[in-house]
Amino acid sequence: MKKSINILAVLFVSNLVFADNGLITLKSNHTVKETVKQLKHALNTKGMTIFDTINHKKGAKGVGKKLRPTTVVIFGNPKIGTPLMHCSQTMAIDLPQKALIWKDVDGTVWYSYNDPHYLAQRHNIKGCEKVLNKVTNALANFANAAVN
Repeated sequence: MKKSINILAVLFVSNLVFADNGLITLKSNHTVKETVKQLKHALNTKGMTIFDTINHKKGAKGVGKKLRPTTVVIFGNPKIGTPLMHCSQTMAIDLPQKALIWKDVDGTVWYSYNDPHYLAQRHNIKGCEKVLNKVTNALANFANAAVN
C-alpha cells in the first residue's frame, strides 16, 4: 500500500511515464545536459555526495562509435545507504544510487532511476519501511527537481 501511495505522489508532482522492471522513468522538460545540471544542483543542495558522472556518449565517441546523449550520475549519502545495508548487506551492490539521463531516438529526454521498493524485493528486505520510504521520497524529489 505504501508503495502505491509513493508512486501516486510522484504522479501528481511530475511527468511519471512508466515504472517497469524496477525502473522509474520520467520525461524531462530539458536537454540531457540541463537535466544533469539541475540534478547535481538538487543533490548539492541536500548535501548528497556526487561520486561520478559518466558520459556514455563521450565514451562511445572515444572508441569511434555513436551514441545518443546518455549520462549516469552516481550519488549517495552513507547516512541513508548504511541503514539500507543493515537491512540487507547485499544492497551494497545497488548502492550508491544512480540516475540515468538519456535522449531517445525521437529526441525526448528521459530520467530513470531504480525503484527502492523493487530493490527491497530483490534483496529480500523486510522491516525497513521507514528507510525505504525516506529513500523513495528523496529520489522522487531529486527526479522532479531535475526534470521540471
